[in-house]
Amino acid sequence: MTRASSSPALGSKVSSGPQDSPGFLLWRVTLRWQRRITAALGPLELTHVQFVLLAAVWWLSDHADAPSGLPSQRQVADHAAVDVMMTSQVLRLLERRNLVTRALDPGDARVKRLTVTDAGSRLAQRAVAVVEAADAEFFSTVSKPEQLLDVLRHLAD
Repeated sequence: MTRASSSPALGSKVSSGPQDSPGFLLWRVTLRWQRRITAALGPLELTHVQFVLLAAVWWLSDHADAPSGLPSQRQVADHAAVDVMMTSQVLRLLERRNLVTRALDPGDARVKRLTVTDAGSRLAQRAVAVVEAADAEFFSTVSKPEQLLDVLRHLAD
């Protein structure tokens, strides 16, 4: 078996090595980015997933479609594209830290509605600023950030 001597087109099944594999490169970039975000969130005593879910509850509280204006756990899980059971576990932990409250929906006892506490709102705002600063530093070498965002939006759909 011979190896390709030049870089194949994206999507090709033949690669000259990991440096030409978009999946492998995405994996490596993702790990580097996650380490940076984890380090940035450390002083706030938030894990990355706790941050994502707290920020989702905070953001959705102003944008929820529910009649109550409060997002449900399902909406938060869908917004963050994470498992519903993990969402429930992490939100329970955030509730114990007095960052969110969870209450049964008066119209459907299967649904839990979420509220960000004052402490949770303050922490979410600080954490968003920290993560945005870490993102800005991490992606600072990208020459065309709008193109990168377009590619990421396309791949996320």
